[in-house]
Amino acid sequence: MKKQLAAVGITAMIALSGCGAQSDDASSTAATAPSSSQGSSSQDSSTTGSGGSMGMEHNGSPEVPANLKEAANPKFKVGNKALIEADHMPGMKGAVGTITGAYDTTAYVVTYTPTTGGEPVKHHKWVIQQEIQGAGDEPFPTGASVVLEADHMPGMKGASATIESAERTTVYMLDYTPTTGGEPVKNHKWVTESELTAPK
Repeated sequence: MKKQLAAVGITAMIALSGCGAQSDDASSTAATAPSSSQGSSSQDSSTTGSGGSMGMEHNGSPEVPANLKEAANPKFKVGNKALIEADHMPGMKGAVGTITGAYDTTAYVVTYTPTTGGEPVKHHKWVIQQEIQGAGDEPFPTGASVVLEADHMPGMKGASATIESAERTTVYMLDYTPTTGGEPVKNHKWVTESELTAPK
């Protein structure tokens, strides 16, 4: 009888030990798993995988960096209409925009921590070469740590960021009225050429 009780006790200890290890693994996974980016541009601040800016007040300044060069032969010229395929902001996808600027540069997807506090903004699209502190002509590699000069959203300027990906492209600044209604968005920065199509 004593042997049977001892066996039951050992079995119970092993079972409890297994649960503890599983719980620790689950806790560890939850702690290290990246937070969902839905809900921000992005980033995009509540974050959105498509841009990291949903729920954020957009800075509609027409100013661009002094060393940013206008595109020599953009697909969409200033004043042209374009259908927006990007989903950086609520009501952006499917809206028809008017191009207010076209520039050739390197565009980056970044994750950054706002200087105003709060959770990191993941997968923000886009920050361009000329909006990164100390940037030269060479693009930054994936994983590089940088400081942002962009001021698209509150808490972005001066924020520490990590480069997720880079794309040499033409970027556009544009005006559009959200499909969800509300006030027109002026001088949205940035949408890449692949995120625009000709209006139907």
